[in-house]
Amino acid sequence: MSGLVRMAIDRYVNLVDSISDPRVNNWPLMDSPVTTMLIVAVYLYLVVILGPRLMANRKPFQLNSVLVAYNAAQVIFSIAMLWEHLMGGWLLEYSYRCQPVDYSHNPTALRMANLCWWYYLSKFTEFMDTFFFVLRKKDNQVTILHLYHHTVTPLETWVCVKFIAGGHGTFSNLVNNIVHIIMYLYYMVSAMGPQYQKYLWWKKHLTLLQLLQFTLVFIHSAQVLIFDCGYLVVHSVIFFVLFFDFYQRTYFKDCKLQEKLQ
Repeated sequence: MSGLVRMAIDRYVNLVDSISDPRVNNWPLMDSPVTTMLIVAVYLYLVVILGPRLMANRKPFQLNSVLVAYNAAQVIFSIAMLWEHLMGGWLLEYSYRCQPVDYSHNPTALRMANLCWWYYLSKFTEFMDTFFFVLRKKDNQVTILHLYHHTVTPLETWVCVKFIAGGHGTFSNLVNNIVHIIMYLYYMVSAMGPQYQKYLWWKKHLTLLQLLQFTLVFIHSAQVLIFDCGYLVVHSVIFFVLFFDFYQRTYFKDCKLQEKLQ
């Protein structure tokens, strides 16, 4: 049995090595998806099982200052990655119709590949969103949609870095950075205190912005059905359906409740 397992592992390694991007093989966390999967598994255990148990008989933590600093850091990080996406190709060189991956050691191609790795790493920093929810006992915020998003994106971005570090698929990263700048700016202002709530009238539009994000990414990705760029559109569809369901349940329900109260 051990011989068969070893043979299966060898076949997997040979297959991955034959189709992966050789430029990233020696980069941290890129040798195998196992480490990423373990990190995600630990994350789920902490936020779904251990965290709620430890907080069950405790008062929620007041983390306003920490949240302001964290969200400000995410805004800065997202701005930096947005700049790199533009300078790495999307501002001048990339085609919005079909942009194959450049696997060469061209400086611009390497810049985009390096950015893809940093974007992948940023998905782990976003685990803090959930940790803060747990520590503040905001259990209603830890939804299936939230967990799905934070579980899938590290795995998805690992695949992107390992096999397609650049090109057409990085458009979704570009748009995501724009959305995250706005989203984390909102969270930062929200954490600054009740005196700033009057500036957050645009909360409802955040979910609409995310729906617009996945619509744009879907339309852009769907071009691969016509032009062979080697990408799939399934992920955008899944996220769109989940966010649309969240929007309906959150805001349509509020509207119906207000109608009953009137």
